[in-house]
Amino acid sequence: MAIEAVKRTAREMKASEGELSEGELVVYHAIVHNDTVVARLSQEHGVRFVEELAELPAQGLKPDTVVFSAHGVSPAVRQQAAELGLATVDATCPLVTKVHSEAKKYAREGYHILLIGDSTSHQEVIGTRGEAPEATTVVSVVGNRKHDPALADPRTVAVSDPDKVVVLTQTTLSVDEVYQTIALLKARFPKLVVPPSDDLCYATKNRQDAVKAIAPQVELFLVVTSDYSSNGMRLLELAQGLMGNARRVESLADLDPAWLKGIKSVGVTSAASTPDDLVQEIKAYFAEQNPNLTVIEEGEWEDIVFRPAKRLAPLGR
Repeated sequence: MAIEAVKRTAREMKASEGELSEGELVVYHAIVHNDTVVARLSQEHGVRFVEELAELPAQGLKPDTVVFSAHGVSPAVRQQAAELGLATVDATCPLVTKVHSEAKKYAREGYHILLIGDSTSHQEVIGTRGEAPEATTVVSVVGNRKHDPALADPRTVAVSDPDKVVVLTQTTLSVDEVYQTIALLKARFPKLVVPPSDDLCYATKNRQDAVKAIAPQVELFLVVTSDYSSNGMRLLELAQGLMGNARRVESLADLDPAWLKGIKSVGVTSAASTPDDLVQEIKAYFAEQNPNLTVIEEGEWEDIVFRPAKRLAPLGR
């Protein structure tokens, strides 16, 4: 949905203006955490990716429209866009929007929010925390491999009122590790509120379940993902922990033939934001090398469709 929102906006702007000028369409942060997607949108649609809206005037750019990435943004970023007079396209994943709504709701009700995450610098965490910064503490997910001293330890985190605490989570973490973290927090704060609806991304959970099913049957596991994709790196860690020989590739070009010596079975998965053609290219390569190849598919078929993101005119116009 997020990627298509950028493409559609670029097409619509070109149709009305002829051709996009440099920096006319910007995306705040990488639309999804995948290098191939970002490169294709830049090269094929003239999209400019930025990390700070406030720096646009200093760079000599006069954008017309900004697309907010799938990871969500804080109210402060929305305010910056309004001050710059930008039209906006909100491509935030609806599952992330749900967590933002929960953060605002519980902050209004006087709860302290413990937000489970793997890094305080992850865009999704920044955006969610930005909804209620004074009422939110970001706590490290159990088993976190990232070093971030700004993360609170769930074993020692303190709150002003232990009877008024709610837990929310970054949507792209290890399902098992999130449940372990919630159990730990629940033991420390018996009245901890856990929202009834699962905040974890269904695509993340489905892929993790598939890796668990595939790992015992294969000798090599390939995870097609960029290294800054949270959900993709959780798949890599899961596969490595289960079968001990997992490798990350951005595309077929990264596949080292040396990895395949003596290997008769390979598992393949990808991050939720990985273009499917990159996965199919790897599948086709193995089929070409092995005429009698048997392909076994695991995991849930996903048919959820999100409402397309709309372009909204600048406030006051």
